[in-house]
Amino acid sequence: MAKAGTEVDVLVVGAGLGGLSTTMFLARLGVQVLMAEKHPTTSIHPRAIGQNPRTMELLRLAGIAEQVQEATDHRGAKGHFTTRVAETVRGKVLGSFEEGFEHLVASTAPCSPMPWALAWQDQLEPLMRDRALKDGAQVRFGTALVGWEQDEHGVTAVLSDRESGAETTVRARYLVAADGDRSPIREELGIARHGHGSLSHVVGMIFEADLSEVLPADASGLYYLRNPHFSGIFIGSNRPERHTFLVEYDPEHGESADDFTRDRCVELIRIGLDAPELEPRVLDIQRWEMAARIAERWRSGRVFLVGDSAKVVPPTGGLGGNTAIGDGFDLAWKLSEVLSGRAGPGLLDSYEPERRLVAQLVMDESMHLYASRLAPHLKDRMAGPVGYAEVVLGFRYRSDAVVIDDDDTPRVESPARPTGRPGFRMPHVWVRRAGERISTVDLFGSGWLLITGEDGADWTEWSLSAAKELGVPIAVHGLATDLVDLDGDLAGRFGIGTAGACLIRPDGIVAWRTATRPDDPAGALREALARVLSR
Repeated sequence: MAKAGTEVDVLVVGAGLGGLSTTMFLARLGVQVLMAEKHPTTSIHPRAIGQNPRTMELLRLAGIAEQVQEATDHRGAKGHFTTRVAETVRGKVLGSFEEGFEHLVASTAPCSPMPWALAWQDQLEPLMRDRALKDGAQVRFGTALVGWEQDEHGVTAVLSDRESGAETTVRARYLVAADGDRSPIREELGIARHGHGSLSHVVGMIFEADLSEVLPADASGLYYLRNPHFSGIFIGSNRPERHTFLVEYDPEHGESADDFTRDRCVELIRIGLDAPELEPRVLDIQRWEMAARIAERWRSGRVFLVGDSAKVVPPTGGLGGNTAIGDGFDLAWKLSEVLSGRAGPGLLDSYEPERRLVAQLVMDESMHLYASRLAPHLKDRMAGPVGYAEVVLGFRYRSDAVVIDDDDTPRVESPARPTGRPGFRMPHVWVRRAGERISTVDLFGSGWLLITGEDGADWTEWSLSAAKELGVPIAVHGLATDLVDLDGDLAGRFGIGTAGACLIRPDGIVAWRTATRPDDPAGALREALARVLSR
């Protein structure tokens, strides 16, 4: 019998990047959140690697960006990251990519104040867990969800301690399903998925070995391996003697995950590295499916899907984990606004269309890269590349939580040439504020934000009027008040002229803008904010 339990605002099930992100950002915003994870610890498998600039902007808000940078491989983060398709790590190179990692770094550097980082998932997850705990989240590892039901007011769940068997009842206003690709919660809700489906089955091996005589001293990167024995990936680590090796297998040809004994894994590692005398110590072997699927619905009543429960993509491009963190951040700020009463429940309806759009972009780009690197026979069936910088920093949200001012329907724009149109991420412009050189992007994250032009001093008063009526604070920054435009780009990039204004959401997305001064500025701002907040 379950013990009488806990009441919280949000119950998060699953402690991968999506679940940890949701929990961490909810705790940062003062929301009562409990996270339950069936495994005893955060991931011991390196899994995903790499944090793009958008993710780093979000981790900066959480206060862990510097720690992530300390864990990173700085050679790779600056672009010195070898990526090859070869028969073996030291063997014949079969091809190269149109865009190397150096190009990716160069393409995003002018668009964000934050650099790339290259920390592994097993390094990042403990940082996120610790930050969530510090900010007041309840975190329970070794705890499984064994039952749940929802009603119009919330969710009642039963959690079981996997060591003692003790059960506890939790009552939450919302449930976040961050329980992975196979997501029992999603399956119980009957939510179907679509996409390219299963791409391959993979065995992942973590091993320790001294590769100083195998790899160049400055080696850092990915090797996509295609040879007569297998197709797979070798991933060099910023921890000198720990590495990851992935090998595909095909159940339709009689192959099984059970074929990959430790002895077999050692043999494959030697073949892949072209190092027959190597004595690798295999630490862990995991089996997983590489797939590309997106859930048809990301919400059912008071239950939301986050991370892999909502979508999975192949690891080519490193976009899956970054997108999971973005899912968690997006849902967290919206839940916070609704739970605080600043927004109506309708704001939560924007989560699915906004994040599904990003998921589709990520799937398209990841599949293009997958076909180019691991499955050339699929290239003719794939859409052309979206563009990495465009996917990461140039996506456009379309939902009732943005006030679209045009009829154009581009999914992306070049973040190097931002337009400031609603739905896009706010432009990155260097300014001076209080004697310090900062980016306009550094201004978002503490609530609602208004950017104004050189004749926009009166927007401060107008925003106070709108904020007072709606009970939603708005921070105002502008060229007439506290910002010095160092390159003369701000008004043009934000599209606000001299007297207009641009309203920025807590996630740094442009919610509304005007290039001129409306007849009733306070009323126009109030109407836009009320619409976005579903008031």
